[in-house]
Formats: sequence, C-alpha cells, structure tokens
Amino acid sequence: MSDAPVLPRVSAGEPGAAEECLSRYRGLIWSIAARMLGAGEDTEDAVQEIFIEIWRSAARFDPDKGAEHTFVATIARRRVVDRVRRRTARPAPEPLTELIESKEPEIDSKAETDDEVQRARQALESLPEQRRRVLEMSLLEGETHAAISARIGMPLGTVKTHVRRGLIRMREVLGVKVPDGES
Repeated sequence: MSDAPVLPRVSAGEPGAAEECLSRYRGLIWSIAARMLGAGEDTEDAVQEIFIEIWRSAARFDPDKGAEHTFVATIARRRVVDRVRRRTARPAPEPLTELIESKEPEIDSKAETDDEVQRARQALESLPEQRRRVLEMSLLEGETHAAISARIGMPLGTVKTHVRRGLIRMREVLGVKVPDGES
C-alpha cells in the first residue's frame, strides 16, 4: 500500500480504489465512531454511512489544502456528531401497543361507566344556563371560542371565561383533582 492519496482514484471510479480506501481508513473511521457512539449496530451503521459520504465527497479532496487522512477524519467526525445529535434530539420510540395499554383507563363495567356519565350530566345541568350552553358548544359540538362568540353574539373574553369557570365547576362537582400547574 502506498501513501499516495486514494481519494482521487475513488473519485475517478478506478477499479479497486474503493476497496483500498476501505482497507486504508477502516481503523480510523471505526475508532472515531466507536469512541463517540460506543460499540454496537449504531456504530456499524455510522461506519457504512461515513464511507458512503467519503466516496461521494472524494472529488472535493484537495491535497494542497490538507492530508487525506485529515479529510477522511473530518467527514467521519461530522457524520458521527450528526448521528449523536439526531439520537439525543428525539426520544426513543415507545411501542404503540404499550402506549395504548398504559394510557387506556380501565373500565370495570358498563354500569360504572353509565354512573359516571350520569354524574357528568348532572354536573353540567347544575351550571347556570348561559355557562352550560357555552360549555356544551365548546366540548360537545367542538366549536372554537371565536365561533361560539360569533354564533351567540357574546364577547370572546366572556365566552372564554364561561368555558374556564364551567370546567372548574365541573371538576369540583365530579371531584376531579387537577395536577399542580394546570387549571
């Protein structure tokens, strides 16, 4: 193996140049990836991506600007840093079935559900007429506050106040605890 740059030959599509590049820089790239990512499939995937990027960027290598191994190491570091950022930027995916199972409320029986619905209806009916109507339009009909305001000719701030106070009263009547910071 010579010390002559291999990237110009890779860029030119010379037979055997890609294999020589692999052989020459495999250790360097692997050590950079493993140091930042640890051992495992992620490191293996990163090494493959790095070599693909090196082959795509081979034509940009200029021996007058720096050494070939520096060019290769720079590409490797950038790719690994990008991978680390992507990995830390988003949480690990949670299987959908576990999410659904853990978030679904347990319903013991239809009678219990019917009782809760009846209590909610009674709580809603206990509100003053105007507040009840605004809350029904918001929750049951899916109307926006602005749409309710326009529909019944009530100022937007008043609509918002009726919805908020109505929800607070419903929670009180139903005995629903509101987590700290929410209201």
